[in-house]
Amino acid sequence: MGKDGFGHGEVAEFGRLFRRFLDEIVHREMEPTGRPSLVARLREHLGQDPLETPVVTATYPAYDHANVHVGLEAWFATGGRSRELVGVSGGHRSSNTLSELLEMAERHGAYGVGPVDYVHLPVSVDEELACVGFGFFLGVDRDERTAVLLRSSELHGPPEVRLEVMAPSRDSAKRLLAGAEELMRERNVFRGKVVSISPNRAFEEGAGPISFHRRPSMDRDAIVLPAGLLERVERQVLGVARHGDRLRAAGQQLRRGVLLYGPPGTGKTHTLRYLLSRLPDFTVVLLTGTSLGFIGPACALARMLQPALVVLEDCDLVAEARDFGPGMENPLLFEMLNEMDGLEDEVDVAFLLTTNRADLLEPALAQRPGRVDLAVEIPLPDAAGRARLLQLYGPDLKLPPEILAELVVRTDGTTASFAKELVRRAILLAAERGADEAAPQDLRNAADELLSDRDALTRRLLGAADAPDPEPTY
Repeated sequence: MGKDGFGHGEVAEFGRLFRRFLDEIVHREMEPTGRPSLVARLREHLGQDPLETPVVTATYPAYDHANVHVGLEAWFATGGRSRELVGVSGGHRSSNTLSELLEMAERHGAYGVGPVDYVHLPVSVDEELACVGFGFFLGVDRDERTAVLLRSSELHGPPEVRLEVMAPSRDSAKRLLAGAEELMRERNVFRGKVVSISPNRAFEEGAGPISFHRRPSMDRDAIVLPAGLLERVERQVLGVARHGDRLRAAGQQLRRGVLLYGPPGTGKTHTLRYLLSRLPDFTVVLLTGTSLGFIGPACALARMLQPALVVLEDCDLVAEARDFGPGMENPLLFEMLNEMDGLEDEVDVAFLLTTNRADLLEPALAQRPGRVDLAVEIPLPDAAGRARLLQLYGPDLKLPPEILAELVVRTDGTTASFAKELVRRAILLAAERGADEAAPQDLRNAADELLSDRDALTRRLLGAADAPDPEPTY
């Protein structure tokens, strides 16, 4: 007799009855309403008892869902194989492993054969693919029968994609998984695309933290830099890609790193967009701000989908000098350096880094070959550059030579972004007064506004070097 007044036998009987009660509830909740038995369908296909068939499980990041689907479909579509898709009816599926599903189906008839669940996932900017969200691939490979459950899952924490393979032997299941994963790499939906990784989208539907972007289309004439500077960047980024075979034959590495640094608004991002437009076959992975913490996955993706370009914008956010604080470390910096160092020499992966604060960068990142091989300053435009920028951003203004010369002098120390905003504001002023086109006085008035003390903060935001700190107002 226990101290609470119940004997051990009574406690055991209560536990048995309570389990039976719970089983009855589950059975009612998941009754498949007369649908064919899932266990019977799997037994018919496999030719053996599914509850005694080995199950091998593989998990993948949620953003790889489309790749898992594509790889599995390709596996069954090649090598003389075939497959049939079968869904599962009944509730509470996502909270159970395949073995648990089969056990409950056998004990209670809880799950039956039903429609396949699909999810529509982005595979480019304008295209989605219908992928199996929960369903079985009943495969035939010569005389071998397999059943593969593909489903998105949150069984063990963050969202993931799971393949649970039932096969005559574990070796058969592992061979299927290896073949499907090879086809996942070969037909990866991210290959040749421009993608970014954002932690803010980690738990959204679709490709999770990965977003697709249109590849920029930009003419070389749209880049206004000092003579010879763009050529150096092109040679390091585009030239290595163009002459990769020759460099490999000479025993030279293809991995390279280019750092673009300079004040805000001088054209670093503009130059980056131009390079992307000249690399149509490259997979591009963009990281900026808080997403720089994804440097590991980004490099893994680049290695798999080379030729590739990894872009780290505002890299000073993670690459500050190691001595920036007493007793403090920067693990993201170490991960970045390790990833850049860890690539094999023959890997065709380029790193393109941008920063407004080169003085904060870790010397090991900026100076050691193999991490950054070329550091290029994108300076404030000189007089000739400012003239070109005003003509580039205002091609319809028909600027008289004397007005252009006047504006060039007045905008000394300003950036490309400043020139773009000057033209836009002049056109806006003309529109406000009802004119069809901007006149020289509109340009003068726009310059007066932007260069006035009231717009000091605006100049700072546009990167103007001579912008004083704005005085506080009360």
